[in-house]
Amino acid sequence: MSDWFFRQGGSNRRINWLGIDAWVDSTAAMLWDLAKDFYNGLSSYFARFRLTGWRKLANEGVSECLTMGAGGLVVLYLLALPALNEIEDGKLVAQGKYSVKFLDIDGNEIGKRGINLNDAVPLDEIPDHMIKAAMATEDRRFFEHVGVDFFGTARALVENLKAGETVQGGSTFTQQLAKNLYLTPERSLQRKIKEVFYAFWLESRYTKRDILKMYLDRAYMGGGTFGVEAASQFYFGKSVRDINLAEAALLAGLFKAPTKFAPHVNLPLSRARTNEVLSNLVEAGFYTEGQVHQARLYPAQTVENRRTESADWFLDWAFEEVQRLMEGKGQFQLTARLTVDLALQRQAEETLTTTIRQKGRQFRFNSGAIVVLEPDGMVRALAGGPDYGESQFNRATNARRQPGSSFKIYVYATALEHGLTPESSVSDSSPSCGNWHPQNYGGSHGSGARMPLWMAFARSLNTTATALSLRYDRDKVIEMTRRVGIRGIRKTCSMALGDYGISPLEHTGGVATYINGGKRARPFGVLDITNSQGEIIYSRERDEPEAAQIVNPRVAQSMNQLMHRVVTDGTGKAAALDFTHVVGKTGTSSGPRDVWFVGGTGKYVSSVWFGNDDNRPMANGATGGGVAAQAYQRLMSTAHGTTGIPSIPGLPVHPVQAAERAQMAAAEPRRDGAGNPAVGGTRRQQSIMPGETREALRKLSELMRKATGLPGEATPAPGDQGALPAPSQPGRRAEAPLGQTPRLDPRTRQ
Repeated sequence: MSDWFFRQGGSNRRINWLGIDAWVDSTAAMLWDLAKDFYNGLSSYFARFRLTGWRKLANEGVSECLTMGAGGLVVLYLLALPALNEIEDGKLVAQGKYSVKFLDIDGNEIGKRGINLNDAVPLDEIPDHMIKAAMATEDRRFFEHVGVDFFGTARALVENLKAGETVQGGSTFTQQLAKNLYLTPERSLQRKIKEVFYAFWLESRYTKRDILKMYLDRAYMGGGTFGVEAASQFYFGKSVRDINLAEAALLAGLFKAPTKFAPHVNLPLSRARTNEVLSNLVEAGFYTEGQVHQARLYPAQTVENRRTESADWFLDWAFEEVQRLMEGKGQFQLTARLTVDLALQRQAEETLTTTIRQKGRQFRFNSGAIVVLEPDGMVRALAGGPDYGESQFNRATNARRQPGSSFKIYVYATALEHGLTPESSVSDSSPSCGNWHPQNYGGSHGSGARMPLWMAFARSLNTTATALSLRYDRDKVIEMTRRVGIRGIRKTCSMALGDYGISPLEHTGGVATYINGGKRARPFGVLDITNSQGEIIYSRERDEPEAAQIVNPRVAQSMNQLMHRVVTDGTGKAAALDFTHVVGKTGTSSGPRDVWFVGGTGKYVSSVWFGNDDNRPMANGATGGGVAAQAYQRLMSTAHGTTGIPSIPGLPVHPVQAAERAQMAAAEPRRDGAGNPAVGGTRRQQSIMPGETREALRKLSELMRKATGLPGEATPAPGDQGALPAPSQPGRRAEAPLGQTPRLDPRTRQ
């Protein structure tokens, strides 16, 4: 560089670069010395706090707890986001407002849901001993905690650890109310976290008295009753205002397990539970032993129950349906008429509990669900679990379980839409999907043999189903499931084997689409809804469109033929009925964790599922073709009767139905061109009635006709179907001979 840049003095000097360089060097050196001095001083200062021995160990433990606690708070916040979003959106405010009275299809009251503000007893009128009995047993620190009793939870945890089982619960009134109003009783970490946040929200929004009142009005008390007032009427035949201490203790004992401790279910166990509640009152300091002694000597006497069972599973689902239908309409006091068949509902519940009791221990399962609907989607029975009092989580509508091979119905329906027929030739083999290759039941990867489509379906070959899903596009299969009303199916390599959850209600509605000939069969349970003024604000017949044809009838008929071969020649033989055709499909998920049979007749479509709520594997040997198909056969053999069963599209008339129709046709009189019975048009049948009886009835019939002024010359004897009918007078309806029922026009609405 030229010396021109570094010349000192003079008018030509530009920048003193040497001075700047020296200043930078000296400043950097000074700062470095200051930093070293600061570090050394800081190190010397903190050296005074250096811990050793047990102090260091304790400090490390506290630090780790703080770190893990901070991470836990982040996880809790993420899991609680759904609850926070629902609070922010106001969903909690909207729920719990509806009060619905339910009627059966004939207009008879069968139950209620929601908090009926008109019938509720004010808190001030509920006896003090009822409130204290509930608090002593369920939540002694109710007026002290903030919605979650941390001390009570810790105490319950210790007691449960000592006993080696769950003997105490830590949930408060507020948590139980949050669960009853806004959540399902499903046992999961996310549900428990939401319950805690909802409890905090309730405590911040309502007073303690409001929360206590809502809990006493909403808790399930057994026998299809909710709330202490309804339970008091059911068990004692009087208002809760008038119950004594023994009766209050009995009711308080029902909060924990209403079905288990209900007096009409197990009176000795109910008495023992009542004594436990009386002991809790003494232990909590609410009463002395002397004050409860009288209640121990003279236990509560229950009235003869007029109704010991209720269609609770169906009513819970119907309550959700009513809220969906009434959303945004500003109507909250409602009466809904339902489609439930109470006799069939009882049969479904009995079949479920009987199967679990008989086979649950052998195959290691303790839960299940059954849905029965008509082919158009009208739900007639719905059993959501083995014990409503133990858990009100409705597995029929809310549990999403892997359908296993029963999902193949939608895979094969997609293949049929692309031109295959039941006789089309397919192979017992499949290409790989990534690194995954399907295996048939037993572990083989397929023999490569060719066979008709119906045989592959009846044998439930995993290889063929996977090959069809890959050949005809898995997106098309998903589109088929959406079309028939099943949501949430994901595109995976093993989707053809039913690797994603479906609720039993959805699955039943999907299969009903094929059994009814291809029309949409969205499950429904509400026929009409009226408001408190008696005005019809919803009518299914008026407000819902006619079911659309969503599957080609040819495809539906071919699908029915495939499902029929499952019952006659495949894995579903145990589901066969001897009086009508049955179509369906078995399903067994991996594990096995789920076993299914889904299918039906021309009258009823049903799904049967068994498994464990915690998704534990069942015992080897549990299959849909065994446990589920047998339960289906047991239910349907008693549910139908043997007459009046429609045919299934694509199948010939069953011989029993053919004989029934032939018999009915033979009983019909032949008619002339004007529609009048023709003389000699029917074969004279031999009467089994004794001649003396027939003659006596003929004379009685003649006397009655003379008394009413009718001509009697041509009056036939009862049982003589070959005689001419008596002429009717103008303007009057022709009367049938005595002992016979007039045959109505089938178009006449009765």
